[in-house]
Amino acid sequence: MAVPGLSPGNGVLRRKPIDSITEDDGESGAGLTRTLGLWQLTAIGVGGIIGAGIFSLAGAVAHGKAGPAVLISFLLAGIASAAAAFSYAEFAGMIPKAGSAYTYGYAVLGEIVGWLIGWDLLLEYTAIVAVVAIGISGYFNELLGFLHVDLPLWMIGAPGTEGGDAPPGSYKVNLFAMLLCLLIAFVLNQGMKNAARFETALVYLKVGVVLLVVGVGAFHINAGNYTPFFPFGIGGAVTGAATVFFAVFGYDAMSTAAEESKDSQKHMPKAILYSLVISMVLYVLACLVLTGMIPYQEISEESAFATAFADVGLPVVGAIIAVGAILGILTVLFTFMLGATRVGFAMSRDGLLPKWFSRTHPVRKVPSRFTWLIGIVAAVFAGLLPIEEAAELTNIGILLAFVVVCAAVIVLRYRRPDLPRGFRTPLMPLVPLVGIVFSLWLVTFLAPETWLRFAIWFLIGLAVYGAYGYRHSLLHKRTDDSA
Repeated sequence: MAVPGLSPGNGVLRRKPIDSITEDDGESGAGLTRTLGLWQLTAIGVGGIIGAGIFSLAGAVAHGKAGPAVLISFLLAGIASAAAAFSYAEFAGMIPKAGSAYTYGYAVLGEIVGWLIGWDLLLEYTAIVAVVAIGISGYFNELLGFLHVDLPLWMIGAPGTEGGDAPPGSYKVNLFAMLLCLLIAFVLNQGMKNAARFETALVYLKVGVVLLVVGVGAFHINAGNYTPFFPFGIGGAVTGAATVFFAVFGYDAMSTAAEESKDSQKHMPKAILYSLVISMVLYVLACLVLTGMIPYQEISEESAFATAFADVGLPVVGAIIAVGAILGILTVLFTFMLGATRVGFAMSRDGLLPKWFSRTHPVRKVPSRFTWLIGIVAAVFAGLLPIEEAAELTNIGILLAFVVVCAAVIVLRYRRPDLPRGFRTPLMPLVPLVGIVFSLWLVTFLAPETWLRFAIWFLIGLAVYGAYGYRHSLLHKRTDDSA
């Protein structure tokens, strides 16, 4: 006999009831404040999408994988990402709660699926914060070198990285990257309204820098640089798409802020799609300018645009771009640390992690404890891991989250066609199936070491769920109470 208020499914397959999921289902009284409007949400999404993709990946892919066809690489990645974005938008219009893919998976596919995706995203989002912080520290060190400022060797990189060894008897850390992670944690702890203002201002700055690149660079395009357009063949452009896919998600982390949107069911789907469209337009324009200004063989893999403008006799513009890149990429740290903290908050409120983490600040109404935890862990990653090792932790969980969300939207469309949907994924089930297939295809590009690290984290997650989450889950308690 079904118990009123409880979801179908037993044990690890029990599901959160969607009909009541919009209610405050936390026993701790933890709650977030709805302060974000449509354009603030869109800014957070744009802040997460535009970053390393334009300022670093575009040059690296153009130089060694795709040539001028890097434009096609971004378009292919954008189309694949859009398939997942439509699925996220449909869920965001139905479930205006924190947690994003974790919450969607929990509600449709069961507790164990939600747990594993949430557990994965905690690692992936935190690792992305660390990777971006390390990347910004590299720009910062180059800028200091331009100003003839030399920092002590012990604070300019992780152990084993270039730049000299630490003095005998001392440690070597990437101090600037660590401080950046802690800075973003501090900003997020000032309350979502103030933090969103900080993020929005930096997004405007970043978009302004990209428009500067496009506007000024357009006058220095040599059409001959577009030939040959496919120097590495069509396969090079496709391989490039797998690489730049890292640069075309970010809306997924933004969707974790659904519970802090003033009108989530109306605004969140629009913000997801707006942020992806705006970002893709800027990516395409920037790629056209970059590959048109100088031959692809001469594009710098580290500082593509700054070097390109220096090569055409505009070093001052290049310096402005470098500074803008440093400040603009901060928005990526903000978006993904926000995502990690809201996923952890939602898991804690559901009882799968200790309730201590879901306690919000009495005045600012943000999960301060979990925010500082993520900030500290990201700082440790950023300070002690080389960027390559940190980057290897970032993609697999995001891709699997895309698979889960795309699959869940298909399942729910057929299981509960009666549910009101503020947005409906078009061409069902073709569009989410494209997202599933492309995400699984990209997973095949990951190195064996990445799978090993993922397997270890996966097993740790299962152990934590078995030892704590299963018994402390709110759904488990409600089942016991109704027995």
